[in-house]
Amino acid sequence: MPSKNQDLHGNTPDKSETVLLLIDVINDLEFAEGELLLEHALPMARRLLTFKRRAKAAGVPAIYVNDNFGRWQSDFTRQVEHCLHDGVRGQPIVELLHPDEDDYFVLKPKHSGFYSTNLDILLRYLGVKRVVITGIATNICVLFTANDAYMRDFELLVPADCVAANEEADNRYALEQMRTVLKADIRNSPEIEFSERKGGQQS
Repeated sequence: MPSKNQDLHGNTPDKSETVLLLIDVINDLEFAEGELLLEHALPMARRLLTFKRRAKAAGVPAIYVNDNFGRWQSDFTRQVEHCLHDGVRGQPIVELLHPDEDDYFVLKPKHSGFYSTNLDILLRYLGVKRVVITGIATNICVLFTANDAYMRDFELLVPADCVAANEEADNRYALEQMRTVLKADIRNSPEIEFSERKGGQQS
């Protein structure tokens, strides 16, 4: 049944069959294995920046889906500022991938971007049919989000060069699980061509 409030009260100006999700890239990495994750995540972030620019040039909206890191009184803007200005380990990643003014964001309390968040309703108002999932960590929050997207019958793309995990073996295993079990397209980002049509995507 179609929604009577088609534009979410004017707050979702975009309509797009495809969206780009950036999972937990606004991250200070100040935890035990943060240095190890940074080693893999920083080169990934450089590739993801290029991919994000291509996607947005084709009219594909970007949605930052980010952990609240247990800070229930914080907000996304404050987390961005913390990562940019407090000398944290994750600063070089956030310098590359900080959100633009027209990007969307969703704060999540757990691993999946769909669990107890408004992501589902946002995607519905945008008219999304396929989600391109990127970010960290491949075998945890990316995988959990991909699983929930698959359960909601979204078409999945998880470009293998735009995700990262602490260990390359974990990264490869999670990607293979998404490819085989969740039917995800895991081609590298340069192989994914966005069409000229707003929000379109070609194979």
